[in-house]
Amino acid sequence: MIEITPEIITVLMLGGILVGVLLGYPLAIAIGGIGIIAGLIFFGPSITFELFYGRFFSLLMNYVLLAVPLFIFMGTMLEHSGVAEGMYGALHVWLGGVRGGLAVTTVLIGTVVAACVGIIGASVTMLALIALPAMINRGYDKSLATGAVCGGGSLGILIPPSIMLVVYGPMAALSVGKLFFGAFIPGFVLSALYCVYIMMRCLLQPKIAPPVALEERQVPFLVKSRNLAVAMVPPVVLILAVLGSIFFGVASPTEAAGVGCVAATALAAGYRKLNTEVLKRTAMTTVRVSGMVLLIGALAFAFVGIFMRAGCDNVVKEFILSAPGGKWGAFGIIMFICFILGFFIDWLGIIFIMVPIITPIGAELGFDPLWFAMMICVNLQMSFMTPPFAYALFYVRGAADPALGITTADIIRGIVPYVFLIMIGLLLCIVFPQIIMWLPGKML
Repeated sequence: MIEITPEIITVLMLGGILVGVLLGYPLAIAIGGIGIIAGLIFFGPSITFELFYGRFFSLLMNYVLLAVPLFIFMGTMLEHSGVAEGMYGALHVWLGGVRGGLAVTTVLIGTVVAACVGIIGASVTMLALIALPAMINRGYDKSLATGAVCGGGSLGILIPPSIMLVVYGPMAALSVGKLFFGAFIPGFVLSALYCVYIMMRCLLQPKIAPPVALEERQVPFLVKSRNLAVAMVPPVVLILAVLGSIFFGVASPTEAAGVGCVAATALAAGYRKLNTEVLKRTAMTTVRVSGMVLLIGALAFAFVGIFMRAGCDNVVKEFILSAPGGKWGAFGIIMFICFILGFFIDWLGIIFIMVPIITPIGAELGFDPLWFAMMICVNLQMSFMTPPFAYALFYVRGAADPALGITTADIIRGIVPYVFLIMIGLLLCIVFPQIIMWLPGKML
């Protein structure tokens, strides 16, 4: 065992993770490897393995985290159900005549799908396959189209039922149900900001988003109204089944996730998309993504045990609390750290590493724990659109039809405005905290 100051250990451990990620190692390996090496060097094998085993067991036995595979199954099944295609086909008839209408439709579909899916991969991929060809083939600017897909699709990780919130709750000892309803209005605020931006930009640059041809949207009012109702009823029923049961205190998030799995499977069957192949692919995706989440979570949770045992959490706390500007200066540093980490580290790593450390700091600064948690979650929306670790960018790049001619540069130009829109959303939540706090206060 080596005697060394907590300040140096802090730099070595956090720097080691960053170096490991930049060298291309999977996040779980980088976090777990640094944790074990640091533990063996500074505390010896007995304490290290005891810490790792105890924290592994504690995390993996957490009942709330059982909702992770259930919500992933629900979202993946919905991805194959055809629900999004039906909604897009119905909405584009209503909004296609407006300049930028298809991009607004894309964001609105992303918002509705977000309330059904909960994972960014499913929502961004669905929009890239459905909405992107419809916009590009009608003359939309590529950056505008890809930005709408990334922005609308990324709402899937914020608007409930979100895997991010399911993971965040146990890390901060917060009710997942309250996190769900705290995220609703901020998610809708971001969606509204995205739509306003698209309409304003298309008003100033009308050539980048031509309206859909008149003959394509000449559908009788009653027909298009019926089509919209038929397309929207299934996802609304699913949302009410899952989130309504939580809001009214009928079921816990884990139980509601089970209800969601059954409802999503029934929807897929109703749309005649349920077969053995879909079931197999859904199960495999659930196992793969859940395994990744829980592996990163367990290793990061164990890493934090070593980190706190070495007193490094106090180093971080003193650094943040010494910031000029009082509580808001310290809050600004926390938000800035999370923003910068989003460029390099998976959101899972940020939550599992940072939340146990910064949550007590937020409480000491006098911030409401629920409001503080939601500010971190809204902040992490930017991590999906900030290269080099931009999930949304790579999902769109991988899912887009090569015939559309979309480049990585097109996507980056498209997503930059959305990063600034999220910053505006954060400012609104600071000025008007009831955006976050109102709905959870109505829960039964």
